[in-house]
Amino acid sequence: MAIVERIGDTVVGDGRQSWIRTNWGLLLAVAVLAAILLLPTPAGLPIAAHRMLAILGFAVIIWMTEAIDYAVSAVVIAALMAFLLGLAPSVANPKVLMGTSAALGLAFSGFANTALVLVAAALFLAAAMTATGLDRRIALTILSRVGTETRNVVIGTIVVGFVIALMVPSTTARVACLVPITLGIIAAFGVNRRGAFAGMLMITTVQTASIWNVGIKTAAAQNMVAIGFIEKAFGRTITWLDWLIAAGPFAVLMCIALYFVMTRMMPAEVAQVPGGREGIRKSLSELGPMKPSEIKLLLLSITLIGFWATEGVLHKFDTSTTTVTAVALMFLPGLGIMTWKEAQPKIPWGTIVLFGIGISLGTALLQTTAATWLADVVVNAFGLKNATALFILAVMSLFLVVIHLGFASATALASAMIPIVIAVLKGVATQGINVVGMTMLLQFVVSFGFILVVNAPQNMVAYGTDTFSARDFVRTGLVLTVIALALVMLLAATYWRWLGYV
Repeated sequence: MAIVERIGDTVVGDGRQSWIRTNWGLLLAVAVLAAILLLPTPAGLPIAAHRMLAILGFAVIIWMTEAIDYAVSAVVIAALMAFLLGLAPSVANPKVLMGTSAALGLAFSGFANTALVLVAAALFLAAAMTATGLDRRIALTILSRVGTETRNVVIGTIVVGFVIALMVPSTTARVACLVPITLGIIAAFGVNRRGAFAGMLMITTVQTASIWNVGIKTAAAQNMVAIGFIEKAFGRTITWLDWLIAAGPFAVLMCIALYFVMTRMMPAEVAQVPGGREGIRKSLSELGPMKPSEIKLLLLSITLIGFWATEGVLHKFDTSTTTVTAVALMFLPGLGIMTWKEAQPKIPWGTIVLFGIGISLGTALLQTTAATWLADVVVNAFGLKNATALFILAVMSLFLVVIHLGFASATALASAMIPIVIAVLKGVATQGINVVGMTMLLQFVVSFGFILVVNAPQNMVAYGTDTFSARDFVRTGLVLTVIALALVMLLAATYWRWLGYV
């Protein structure tokens, strides 16, 4: 009997240890939350702000360790905000409690943001591209014309990444579309799937997607996070064309750098393979003629890009409104591009939930003055009070690159860091800094997920093909990151200064 009890104790003990090993990230996040809550509230810091800093610490650990699903983490954060803020004195009137109802309203305030509407609409457009196969047709059409030399295929891959970024406003969806095409090219060339050419082409595919996340406002959800905070904090926005004018040259220069980095650091084992173009054309021919749904979606997408590009020039319709209108037209029975039943399972609803709560988290950090207090700490620690705009940009850029190493989602990173960035820039605004412009430039850096495979979902999609090693991704990604930071400083000293953003 005693032996049975000892065996039972051993099994229970092993199970407990296994649970701890599996959920160490959650345990660490709870420990950080409790530790910050137990610290004395600093003088001049509202209790609600103190509790928001604790929730921020919890969120950062949860997101960095991926302890729980992102959508689940968003719901947990909303619950923490409802209770911890609800039972804290109101910032406006410390004599009364905020109340759980008001706190819950603040926790879900992000869902009333126009940026969330744009992200949700963009995900529907991405789903339509995948469902109709238009994204694959565009990619194959471009690649069929570049030739059979490996260097031309690399250039074609970069061009495809740019064109698809214009039309598919979801990074993961773009890469998920392009990965099978890239694998088809590798197969058509008849090379080893674990060879240099295969690895070079796949890494080029995914890094191009990350580069154009910077270049195009609608290419990535994290950009909408930043726009949402800018609109909330300053009552201003950045148009699609203004963003492209600012970020486009950076993305073009980075694509040129990407070509040379990949072809020099991972030279292909073949220079040219006869029949490669034919393999791509064969895949294209298998798609058959364009379906009516593809033609309608192509016309709708081109029209939408036209509205995005002329916002504030030919009309006053904002990006979110035109995108939602396009999605509404897409579902109308007369157009028949896609039905709701077809679209629903293709939409990553968790991304929308994370996005909404992420904006709420940042809004609460700003409203409770927690972000301002934290920003003062950063300003004093790095001596930014009397620093130049370029020095501030350099310090904050390095800070964002380093902290991004711990995040697997740029959307989560933007949700946690952009409110602090805004507060830091407001704290040194007396130096004549364009706070909105500098926030946009630092948002560019948020998309620098070039180094680790786990830094972005699209990286992991590509890594799943087993065509390159994590080591190759890191060594090429480090070089790309150094080049990207150097370009940020160069453009900040010249082009962006001329545009008035620095």
